[in-house]
Amino acid sequence: MRNYKKEYLQNNKNKLLFIIGLVLITLIMILVCLFVGSSNMSIKECLEALFLKSSEVNNRIIWKIRIPRIIAAVVAGAGLSISGLIMQTTLGNVMASPSTLGVSNASVFGANLSIIVFAGGFLSLGSNVNDYIISSTPFMTSLLAFIFAFISILIVLLLCKYKNYSPNSVVLAGIAIGAIWSAGTTILQFFATDVGLSAAVVWNFGDLGRATYKIDLIMFCVVFISSILFYILSWYYNALLGGDNIAKSIGVNVNYLRFISLLLSSLITAVCVSFLGIIGFVGIICPHIMKRFLGNNHKYIIPASLISGSLLLLIADTISRGIGKGTALPVGAITSILGAPFFLYIIFSKKVEATK
Repeated sequence: MRNYKKEYLQNNKNKLLFIIGLVLITLIMILVCLFVGSSNMSIKECLEALFLKSSEVNNRIIWKIRIPRIIAAVVAGAGLSISGLIMQTTLGNVMASPSTLGVSNASVFGANLSIIVFAGGFLSLGSNVNDYIISSTPFMTSLLAFIFAFISILIVLLLCKYKNYSPNSVVLAGIAIGAIWSAGTTILQFFATDVGLSAAVVWNFGDLGRATYKIDLIMFCVVFISSILFYILSWYYNALLGGDNIAKSIGVNVNYLRFISLLLSSLITAVCVSFLGIIGFVGIICPHIMKRFLGNNHKYIIPASLISGSLLLLIADTISRGIGKGTALPVGAITSILGAPFFLYIIFSKKVEATK
């Protein structure tokens, strides 16, 4: 006779061991990422600089450049991954991602508005690069990117209130609002000078090199607090997997849960994108892989998605710096190269399953 309780406990133990293994791999990847860079420091020099026992230049590279970058990869990767997971669950759509609500498009519009108009990349400075650099304010760019991203969230959620936050209405409203932001960005770039346009395009690239300890702290606070709340609500997410009617029958306020979840997951995305630029596909790749290994119990896939998101962005950043030959390629390009084939796999595997 099968001992179901023993199998259940063993299954949970295996899941915990899997998560612990992910943590160990991520820690190893952090060390690898610390040793990779354009300065050609040896492992010994990196370790010495880590304890402030190397040259002043090496110490500065480790503590002012690489460590803030690594922290940004860990925090932003975790945030984008958990955002994707929560959106997929609450919208009942395996293709949902942090860009579903038009958050990324709104961030790009806000950044372009700051760079092209307020920083003088419009018509006032012509092609004088030095004048542009003096007038450009990176923090203001991030602030405007965040403000417009948050405005986009509120617009979509307010519009969907009239449809009781149905998954289809949220997705369609997000696509429509995102298209408006994209049109606004195109108009701004049309009137931009060469310098302003170049700066705006460069901002769009996902770049961990912009990270500072202050930026890392802001992102960490938002991601940490939101993730704790998501974990507390894990039982409700499990109930939502059975459908709205089943969730409502056991006492879940589906509309409220969906509103809070989409608001927080979009807020995480807005913060990360406003500081680092567009980093795509993390919110699609990691949750799907974790579901394959751990199933759909959010008690396990929430922490697993957080860790795997950090791991993926660390790997992408290491690749971007390893093949950049003296400079780091945009990490957003690396995640897109890794994510696009996976996205196609999801589409066609679902199609195959549907035809069986």
